[in-house]
Amino acid sequence: MTAVGGGPVAVHQFIPTLNPHDATGTHTLMLRDALRAAGWQSEIFAEAIHDDLAELAYKHWMYPEHAARGDVAIYQFTTSSAVAPYLAEHGMPLIIDYHNFTGPEYFDGWEPLSVQRAARAADELALLAPQAVLGLAKSRFSEGELRGAGCRRTAVVPVLADYRRVTAAPDPRVAAELACLRAGGGADILFVGRVVSSKAQHELVKALWAYRRLYDPRARLHLVGGTSSYEYNKALLGFVHDLGLTGAVHITGEVSDASLAAHFAAADVYLSLSAHEGFGVPLVEAMVAGVPVVTRGAGAVADTVADAALLLAAADPTYVAAALHRACTDDRLRTVLIASGRRRAAELSGDTVAASLVAAIAAVVGRP
Repeated sequence: MTAVGGGPVAVHQFIPTLNPHDATGTHTLMLRDALRAAGWQSEIFAEAIHDDLAELAYKHWMYPEHAARGDVAIYQFTTSSAVAPYLAEHGMPLIIDYHNFTGPEYFDGWEPLSVQRAARAADELALLAPQAVLGLAKSRFSEGELRGAGCRRTAVVPVLADYRRVTAAPDPRVAAELACLRAGGGADILFVGRVVSSKAQHELVKALWAYRRLYDPRARLHLVGGTSSYEYNKALLGFVHDLGLTGAVHITGEVSDASLAAHFAAADVYLSLSAHEGFGVPLVEAMVAGVPVVTRGAGAVADTVADAALLLAAADPTYVAAALHRACTDDRLRTVLIASGRRRAAELSGDTVAASLVAAIAAVVGRP
């Protein structure tokens, strides 16, 4: 079934897992709204759906109940999933919305199952990319991976994200706890992301150790985010203990939006030493919150931050500590980083991103 103008009536999205408080989940929900506003029918189909979002999506195998001739599928590619072979077999016109995935080499030595799943993801990208009518990449880095996998037509459009959550009212209890820590002196260093080896939280702990030894003996590190790697999380806790940093490293686990806002409000600097990033939503969140960003330029990071961060060439602890010291004590530099960060965040957010996505999709499949 097609519209009078020749474009499809429905552009549906498929995703491995639909989760709240998740960058890809948020992107998917916001894109659904943008597709509907543009005139397409649009539903979300997932292999797994969080209970909190159960009314907003269907299981992927339920798609035939909603299918119509001429439907277009957008696959939110994040990891391996039963959705990939399902779409390959179904034969619908396919758009890959590529969020990148962490390669198996980043899990090697930690999580054998994650190594296997990442390897399957690479195989699934190689399966789907040549079939896709369009590959939507979040960065030039990710666009290169799409083309390398055989995607013939690509476009680069940032992630859709609700960055307002980091400037919303903070959780008063968490804010009070953080204020008590700040009263004792020392800088607050923040990182937001899953506790997994590719995010390199152990490198952040090394940097804190060096920073406390060389510049600020009362500095603290806040690691905000859940974990999907028990072995890495256990090793990280042991590493923190062995370095005598148990009271200086705060590992929060997954937090609410209000708690996240409190952490950004209390942070002196945002530090990322991740070994792999396909975009890096928390980097933009830090810019929105007015927190100076110091980051390693891995993967797509340089594309994301542009000139709005101190971009590091390596994760050597003393090198990172020196960059942290400048970002925390050089008022002129802080002013520049905060201003350039807010400018860059404005370029990566807002209605223009949704409009760019809709335009890229319509250029391939036609307007409804």
